[in-house]
Amino acid sequence: MVKGFEHVGMVTGDMERSLAFYCDLLGLRLHLRKTMANGTEVAFLDAGGGMLEIFAPPAGAARAPDLPPATSGVLHVTFLVESVDESFATLKAAGVEIRERPRPAVNSEMLDRVAFLRDPDGIIVEIAERRRALKRS
Repeated sequence: MVKGFEHVGMVTGDMERSLAFYCDLLGLRLHLRKTMANGTEVAFLDAGGGMLEIFAPPAGAARAPDLPPATSGVLHVTFLVESVDESFATLKAAGVEIRERPRPAVNSEMLDRVAFLRDPDGIIVEIAERRRALKRS
């Protein structure tokens, strides 16, 4: 039935700021950007195995709240990187808000190291490094 992962959508208060974060800092590629009839900007960013769809309403948007414990919802969005430590150092030097410094992954059967940051709207972003045995070529 499912052929693959397509995209996840999110809302930003500032499209330029989000594009700078996701494209310039994380390396996603802008695939499509347009303004809808209601004035909302939309951008699709290629994440290498699916897309990130970002909406920017004309009136802006409030900062994303953290998901309260025992509440259904999306906790974070995760991107694979070659080296968590190197990526973290680059993001920290760029002034990205840190949530959790690099550490061994809890799900060590799949991932080796992880770190958690916040995008410009407060959305939690995880960077992860696969275990060597699971790395794709």
